[in-house]
Amino acid sequence: MRFRLTPRETSFYDMFSASADNIVTGSKLLMELLGADSASRVEIAERMRAAEHAGDDATHAIFHQLNSSFITPFDREDIYKLASSLDDIMDFMEEAVDLVVLYQVQELPKGVEQQIEVLARAAELTAEAMPGLRTMDNLTEYWIEVNRLENQADQIHRKLLAHLFNGKYDAMEVLKLKQIVDVLEEAADAFEHVANTVETIAVKES
Repeated sequence: MRFRLTPRETSFYDMFSASADNIVTGSKLLMELLGADSASRVEIAERMRAAEHAGDDATHAIFHQLNSSFITPFDREDIYKLASSLDDIMDFMEEAVDLVVLYQVQELPKGVEQQIEVLARAAELTAEAMPGLRTMDNLTEYWIEVNRLENQADQIHRKLLAHLFNGKYDAMEVLKLKQIVDVLEEAADAFEHVANTVETIAVKES
């Protein structure tokens, strides 16, 4: 890591960790969604909405700190990109749960549980990685594994689409379910964006 003569604002590290921890909360709510009945799904959606609002608050806190800090721990554009990408993950997860409730989906197609398991694992890895931004040590395995998980998510998504278009569902149901699995795939992509941003930061700081 390059030597610095100036102090750095360190509260960003705690805020990034809080944002990532909130994403873990969101991923657990996604897991709860699997197999839940209609009434339980409504309650899960309410808790997910609260978690998404908490994520927005965390993101706004980072932006406020960024705008009021003269010295930052790493490049301002990278701080903005990292915060925005973490926020995107939470937005996509909340959207997926909300769509399940709004569309009154009776049964999610086989394979969605695999999507959600990948997201849950990526959330755990992301939360574990955020404290590492302080030293930039031991982060390589994190972004390699998240990129591997995103490739796995791509394969699951393609299989889900093939399943949805196999003729067993009516056209309206296909449209509803496709939108849900597409949003979950976007969440996986957002995890990869976070990992790629962390890699960029680590390379710049090395």
